[in-house]
Amino acid sequence: MTSAKEHHPSLAAARTALRDLQSRWAALSVRDRRGLTLAAALLVGLGGWSLAIAPAWRSLSSAPAQIAKLEAQQQQMQLLANEAAALRAASPVSTEQAHAALTAATARLGAPGKLSLQGDRALLALKAVNPTQLGAWLAEARAGARARVVEASMTQTSPGLYDGSLTLALGAGR
Repeated sequence: MTSAKEHHPSLAAARTALRDLQSRWAALSVRDRRGLTLAAALLVGLGGWSLAIAPAWRSLSSAPAQIAKLEAQQQQMQLLANEAAALRAASPVSTEQAHAALTAATARLGAPGKLSLQGDRALLALKAVNPTQLGAWLAEARAGARARVVEASMTQTSPGLYDGSLTLALGAGR
């Protein structure tokens, strides 16, 4: 049976290199050994800092901003959930009432909007409408007519103005 030394020449070379290092270490003065030990300790400390502590430190320092952002998102989602619950709880309106509410909202929208009513659907064509006007119209359509947008096609024609169309479902199809 052969020994491990005979099968692993690289192991023998490693042992020889280790013996050489030990003899060189022993030949160094106490001052040189302390200096090399200090340098090695600094390198190990720097490696430990960059691999273990620095990433954790960055995570801890960015955590408050991330928490604040997530809390703001959670509050916004809660507001939307409350609004959705209130809309679900609202009593349905008849098609005639929905048509009247959409017609009144479109009249307040003015020239940018042209409304076309077809049973339980409504089509709003828009020309040069700004987002504030459109948002107000949509809020009024949702609250007064219980309408919801089922299709939208909008194009920005100039800064702050849009052209397009909205298709809304009315009443019981909530």
